Amino acid sequence: MTIYFEITSKLNIKIHITAVYWEFIITVKHPSMNGLENLVKKTLEEPDEIRRSIKDKSVFVYYKKEGRHSIAVICKHLNGQGYIITTYKTDRIKIGEQVWKRQE
Repeated sequence: MTIYFEITSKLNIKIHITAVYWEFIITVKHPSMNGLENLVKKTLEEPDEIRRSIKDKSVFVYYKKEGRHSIAVICKHLNGQGYIITTYKTDRIKIGEQVWKRQE
């Protein structure tokens, strides 16, 4: 598997995505994310907020405001590393435990 990119997140977790899975996200799951790799990386490095999933404590959602929407990057953290599950544009923050928030 070829790693498409890897970023160290605000929580100091190395998060990666493969080229094949990125292609799946931008062609099947969320085509609106096509060409927004740099924004996904920036969301992981410099989020506005990070929340932990209520259903799965190893899943974290990174949010960054971008224009009218926020970019959400959903990641699974395992054994000090992580991978992107999906990413999309959203106009609302999901419920979940807030684990980090940018200071105003």
